[in-house]
Amino acid sequence: MVIRKRLRSVLIPLALYGVSSAVVGYFVVHAHSGARGLAARQSYEAEIAELQGELKDLKEIKAEWEHRISLMRAQSVDLDILEELARQELGFVHPNDVVVMLPQEKR
Repeated sequence: MVIRKRLRSVLIPLALYGVSSAVVGYFVVHAHSGARGLAARQSYEAEIAELQGELKDLKEIKAEWEHRISLMRAQSVDLDILEELARQELGFVHPNDVVVMLPQEKR
């Protein structure tokens, strides 16, 4: 009976410590490598940085196009821009132009 009490007084706390450490370990593992853990956060931050760089590039392209469009507005049509666009769309070259053929880049 005394052995049983001593065994119980040792095993019950050990079992409680074991279960509580398993629960804590479960949450620590998922906090680190789970779908919303620290590893996922790092990959999200890398993706955000990449997308912000792409957004910056697209904003620059948009500003360039807005500037070119503003040159073609109502009263102030820039004849050089108009001629360039017409040549580009129709595929014509002015007789005094020099055409340099470059190899196409492989994508």
